[in-house]
Amino acid sequence: MDAFERHLRAERGRSPHTVRAYLGDLRDFFAHLDGAEVRAGGRHDPHLTVPAGPADAADAADAADAADAPVRTDPAVPAASTDPAPETPLADVRLSDLREWLGVLAAGGAARSTIARRSASLRTFFGWAAREGHVDADPSLRLVAPKRPRTLPPVLAKDDAVGLLDVAAVAADDDDPIHLRNRAILELLYATGVRVGELTGLDVDDVDFEVDVVRVIGKGDKERRVPFGRPAGDAVRVWLERGRPRLAVAGSGAGLFLGRRGRRIDPRQVRTLVHDMLTHVPDAPDLGPHGLRHSAATHLLEGGADLRMVQELLGHASLSTTQIYTHVSIERLTASYAQAHPRA
Repeated sequence: MDAFERHLRAERGRSPHTVRAYLGDLRDFFAHLDGAEVRAGGRHDPHLTVPAGPADAADAADAADAADAPVRTDPAVPAASTDPAPETPLADVRLSDLREWLGVLAAGGAARSTIARRSASLRTFFGWAAREGHVDADPSLRLVAPKRPRTLPPVLAKDDAVGLLDVAAVAADDDDPIHLRNRAILELLYATGVRVGELTGLDVDDVDFEVDVVRVIGKGDKERRVPFGRPAGDAVRVWLERGRPRLAVAGSGAGLFLGRRGRRIDPRQVRTLVHDMLTHVPDAPDLGPHGLRHSAATHLLEGGADLRMVQELLGHASLSTTQIYTHVSIERLTASYAQAHPRA
């Protein structure tokens, strides 16, 4: 498990959330397998089921862009075990064991996305174990998991997005450094569509005002440059000139956005900020920073932006991930048509 953790961090470049979730999945699987073997009197009984336990809070941490969404729990998912190394030898694990564990989760009411993520953990681990010679054959090769449902992400209407930024601008009129920072954060989130983890990882030198782009380090330590507009540039410049110096302390480092105590701001603070500010926009949905990312992408496509350009801006590895925003745009177009056309 230690070697696999090093593989995920160093070779695959996975985020701490992903590493924690994968290891939790594996501990759950082996704890279930060891317990089932004891109850079945030796080899695992493929027909044996076990009741589902408490939720694993890390399960939702690696959703498609999950690092950005509030972690939610699934009552059907057993808690991650902190027991020592599994008793079952890796060589004894069979495809039926993997299928049976996923079946237990499904029978307990686990979401399709949960089962898909946990099967991905199994495939990643056993694929690595086979390459490293820990097992003779990969038992997960024929493991088929349900596809994640392509749910349409909630987004702000353009007027609501403007309203949110207007609220932030009015609050910043008092020149309070926190309000200046909040305005800059919201403007930059909506202007660039960056993930909340990418935003909080920005350094002062990552913002280039000469060409109005920000250098972002995304998933897998991949670097990309994302443009921003004049309102975001003005808000960030004011924050740097009149806000950040009043919060900075000796240990602030190069972080672009700081908390009240002068340390680099963390994603939880940004999530709280977005949720709180949206309460001041009448009838706007309750979204987090990822909702602003969805909104930015949707509004770009509605404005005629090329899909591949949006893919590059968002840092998606696959165009299919970006294509979900075209479905959002079509859904909104259909709703507007149904409301406005007399023969809809």
